[in-house]
Amino acid sequence: MKREKRGLLFLVMGGTELSWLCAWATFLTTAILHHPFPFQEAIGTFALAAVLTLLSKGKGWRIVYVLGIHACGLILAALRIAYVFNSWSYPFLSQAWLTEFFNTPRGPWEWFHLILLLFWALLFWLGGVTLARRSTGYSTLCSRFDLGIAVFFVLFLARSLLLIKGGIKIEDPVSQFLLFPFFLFSLLAIGLARNQSTTPKHFLSGYQSIGIIISFTLVVVLFGTGLVLFFLPYLTLSAEMGHSILKTVAGPLGAILVSVLRFIYFHGAIQQEKSSPPPKEGAGDLLSPVESSWWTELLEKILLWVFGSLIGLIALAAFGVAVFYLFRWLLSRTSISRKRQSSWYLISLWVEQLRIFLLSCLRRIGRLVKGYRRGAPLYVALLSWGCHSGIPHFVSETPIEYGLRLNHHFPALKREIGLIIDAFNREVYGEIILNERQLGQAQLALRRLRSPLHWPLRIKTWFFRPTPFPEVAR
Repeated sequence: MKREKRGLLFLVMGGTELSWLCAWATFLTTAILHHPFPFQEAIGTFALAAVLTLLSKGKGWRIVYVLGIHACGLILAALRIAYVFNSWSYPFLSQAWLTEFFNTPRGPWEWFHLILLLFWALLFWLGGVTLARRSTGYSTLCSRFDLGIAVFFVLFLARSLLLIKGGIKIEDPVSQFLLFPFFLFSLLAIGLARNQSTTPKHFLSGYQSIGIIISFTLVVVLFGTGLVLFFLPYLTLSAEMGHSILKTVAGPLGAILVSVLRFIYFHGAIQQEKSSPPPKEGAGDLLSPVESSWWTELLEKILLWVFGSLIGLIALAAFGVAVFYLFRWLLSRTSISRKRQSSWYLISLWVEQLRIFLLSCLRRIGRLVKGYRRGAPLYVALLSWGCHSGIPHFVSETPIEYGLRLNHHFPALKREIGLIIDAFNREVYGEIILNERQLGQAQLALRRLRSPLHWPLRIKTWFFRPTPFPEVAR
């Protein structure tokens, strides 16, 4: 899928999720707190959560860092929602507002208001996080469409039950109209997800321009209509302002209009309180407790202490295991996406290879300066020399067999090759510690092998290898 189409699909999916979230948030806050949920702040919280999730996705950060970033963003969004909902007069970023907000005494009802706002702020934040992590597959979008239909059905059922059974009419014209943008956004998202295949599509000859125009028109009409219906609260606010102006102009007719509206909408909607009958007192006789002896009371205390200690130890062990796994999960890293691997991961891999190369060069320089102190490193250097000369060592070859094969290709260096192999055999197989004279001869032999005088023969052996070496007679 192209980047533009992916971006459009992501926006449409966000509109789908925001439709049913805003519907329920507006309905509950209007019914309980008599004030609609802040619309702009809801969209901002949802978008900020989605953007932070997309920025931290696939970078391999530690989970504790990701949680810290999301916690800061959620706290900022929750404070903004509480600020707008309560219509504070101080500026949002002022210290006076924060001081008054945290120092204001609150009763149970005010705490309930604040907890409800924080709950919906958390729901909008989790909605944005899950949107950024959710798959854009066709089956996933169909299941989200079914879930949204169920959510709106429960919303309409709750409104109907409150109106019919309780006589409570919720003055909320916003939540029920959000069903229309939900339908448009969902159908557009499902259509875009249905055409995610990477195979090229071709129009019939002569119909390419018509097909492009029809597709573009459908997308623009559906997306634009969904946006208009989604931002219906602002249109409702404009209508309310116009109604207030009309009410001011038509002042004498206001009382008559209010009487007619009350007669139409509030007739028969009076809630009747039903008093519940007082509970009946039980008539059963209570049995007098049986007096127990001293040893039964002692046994009960011992059993209670034993079982209480066992339960406490089990709870303590479970708490320790939970804390261990929690810290291990927090300090673990998130997965790295392939796109990140193709850029930063490959750069870090190249830097690591460069570091290994520089360390190997430093080791070689150190060996050239200090020399070799054992026979095994000298034999390893001989293997490297033979491989660079076009005569690699076979796994099944012994040092003597490899030395005979090198002598066959480099007869002028037979003495030097023999000195290095003899030093290796004495040290490894004979378990003899080489003296300074033997080590010096082997090191001098290795320097003669690496002399530039023998480079032409090595190049000739690399490109024009002689006849294969005959098998060693056993």
